[in-house]
Amino acid sequence: MSNKLSKLIDFIRNLQNPMEYDLEPYKKVLEEINNIKLRNLSDYQLKELSIRLKKQARDGISHEKLLTESFALVRETSRRVLGMCPFDTQIMAGIALHRDKIVEMKTGEGKTLAATMPAYLNALTGKGVHILTFNDYLAGRDAECMGHIYEFLGLTVGHIKEDMDIYKKQNAYWSDITYVTTKESGFDYLRDFLCMEKEKLVHRPLHYAIIDEADSILIDETRSPLVIAGKVEEDVENQIYLSDIVRNLKPNDDYETDKYKRDVYLTDKGLSKVEDILGCDNLYHSKNLELLTKINCALHAEVLLKKDRDYIIRNEKIEIIDEFTGRVADKRHWPHNIQVAVEAKEGIVSESNGIIMGSIALQHYLSLYPRISGMTGTANTAAEELIEFYNKDVVVIHTSKPCIRKDHPNMIFANKLAKQKAIVSKIKRVHKTGQPILIGTGSVEESELLAHNLREEGINCQVLNAKNDEMEAKIIARAGEIGAVTVSTNMAGRGIDIKLGGEKELDRDKVCTLGGLYVIGTSLHESRRIYDQLKGRAGRQGDPGESRFFISLDDELIQKYDVSKLISHNYSPKHDEVVEDPVIHQQLERGQRIIEGYNSDMRRQLWKYSFIIEQQRRIIHNKRQDILIDKVPLKILSIKAAERYDFFRSQVGEETLRKVEKQIILYCINKCWADYLDYISHIRETIHLVVIGGKNPLDEFRKIAIEAFDEMMNRIEHEIVNTFHDVEINEDGIKIDKARLKVPSSTWTYLIDDSPDQFSNLPLLVKTVTTTITGTLFSLQSIYKRIFKKKKISK
Repeated sequence: MSNKLSKLIDFIRNLQNPMEYDLEPYKKVLEEINNIKLRNLSDYQLKELSIRLKKQARDGISHEKLLTESFALVRETSRRVLGMCPFDTQIMAGIALHRDKIVEMKTGEGKTLAATMPAYLNALTGKGVHILTFNDYLAGRDAECMGHIYEFLGLTVGHIKEDMDIYKKQNAYWSDITYVTTKESGFDYLRDFLCMEKEKLVHRPLHYAIIDEADSILIDETRSPLVIAGKVEEDVENQIYLSDIVRNLKPNDDYETDKYKRDVYLTDKGLSKVEDILGCDNLYHSKNLELLTKINCALHAEVLLKKDRDYIIRNEKIEIIDEFTGRVADKRHWPHNIQVAVEAKEGIVSESNGIIMGSIALQHYLSLYPRISGMTGTANTAAEELIEFYNKDVVVIHTSKPCIRKDHPNMIFANKLAKQKAIVSKIKRVHKTGQPILIGTGSVEESELLAHNLREEGINCQVLNAKNDEMEAKIIARAGEIGAVTVSTNMAGRGIDIKLGGEKELDRDKVCTLGGLYVIGTSLHESRRIYDQLKGRAGRQGDPGESRFFISLDDELIQKYDVSKLISHNYSPKHDEVVEDPVIHQQLERGQRIIEGYNSDMRRQLWKYSFIIEQQRRIIHNKRQDILIDKVPLKILSIKAAERYDFFRSQVGEETLRKVEKQIILYCINKCWADYLDYISHIRETIHLVVIGGKNPLDEFRKIAIEAFDEMMNRIEHEIVNTFHDVEINEDGIKIDKARLKVPSSTWTYLIDDSPDQFSNLPLLVKTVTTTITGTLFSLQSIYKRIFKKKKISK
């Protein structure tokens, strides 16, 4: 009866939760795999079996029918080639991955090896499998290590590096299995959009992807559109002048922030002061729309974005710090005007401003794969969003060995000073025993301050943050040594295991006796997944370990989101006293859930704004791709410019003229799409202002986007015809040096660190400046015509 009751409880829990805990369907397949005995076969026989499986797959036999044999084959090959035989838990994880699930496996449980089985099975058809990793280091490491399995079994393996030439990338992408970061794969997709010759395309049709660190990529990174940009002249002097203006404004007097300190607004007094300095009557008049945007961005950069928290300066460049990992967010920009404003604030002249030529959100890029699956150590709190946005269930794979890590209760203090003293004191006590310690901090600034305090106490420590992230592997490799003290930002939470006793585990037994790795967190985080990831650095694969988090009631996160208001004002602990009240512990946990809900709502808001642009992008991409690969006949010029077309056909021939027409069409599509993206980015930065006119920003944005896209589609045809009339043509085609078909002198890729705050409801702005607004601002049609007028072609 108890067994039936347990199954009923599991059934009810699965109905209410996108987390899948019932592993019985996977255990049945596992049993079939385990019953296949291949140890007595020779290497040659194993390779013959792989050839047979490949033929069956390409003859149309379903993957499900090949699953048990292929998984058993990879397991035996791994044992022989790598000396690692996948555990039953890894095999079940592989089955779930093949069935397009998101798999939750705790740190150290062998996700990389688990992925080899579904990767092999799905690569048998020859259509290609992408294993999308979190960073370049992991892509290279996993391709080199796991590649031995695939090559033994007759499959090809590729690894994409950022600086590869086109031909090496083509070879890598056309391999059976390709290891590549999600971002670089997306960037290559955008580069393909700019191709003028089909021979230079690097991607083939997308087929199946396994996403490593899936929660980070599918949830956290979904706010970061991928961008490819081209060089354009930029007036930075004006932005520096505007930055100087806002730097002299006074908080609460000239400007105010929202309660979450995610947006900042001029007060009536501040508005008047800025208008006097600029010499304009009304900053909110429609003619001052661009100036208003730049002022707001300068204010945002000055007040809300902090050095060594949100970004660092390295090699005379602004480098954004990823809020979830603490790493430098490689090739990341804020939206254009924010980026320029931060550079102006720090006195840096940007060398990378340009017009956006192509863009796609990671979420939309990943949806281009017919099938995706993913694996992570922390999917629990992201499960609902994974269902909502990707229709992906999360399968929880139990650890192969029980987790014996001791997670001590959080220690809460009234203020930061008391907390900092307690942290240093705890580190001193643990360090005396020789037990290795990993401290996770919330920012670069905090990590360096704590390291300074520890060194003053005579404790030598290694610091890992965004300023030395290239040293990550080396520092983490030593973090498990006896007596090691490692102070890190959240970047220590993913990707690289900390081995007890050091990289070669020479003192493993001693460290285990001491209690394993001791993880200390210095604050809560906006996401419980980051909290869990840091704890998960200890106690891997049944190792001993400990964790404890230290929190103060005036931590930035608690103040920023007004979590302190959840706590009774009647409670006032002494200066250095630990807060023992269980109600406060409960309210802090509640506050963290509220913050997660707020961030989840932000992602939904961004998705709503990006959805229509993505549908438009697919239309223009498919149209261009069909032309690039000669899938559709070209008839525009023969119809719209028949006289000139017939003349040149008699002069240079049909084939040359077809090449000319194709080149002009591809160029004009790129140009018009870039102009459209440039225009729509300006609209996104200012659309929130329509709230003051009583309109819904999302509805208005969609109206403008639809009209602008229709205008662009009509404009493409006019651009093609006008360009054809302008260019010089000979037997070799267009004389490029005399034509206006020149592509940008340089292009580069980056991610936009997008924020939905620009789409907020502007409660403070409505309150403070309604009386200064003229009605003309909210005639969005007139704004559209004014901004886009220069891009229209007279008929």
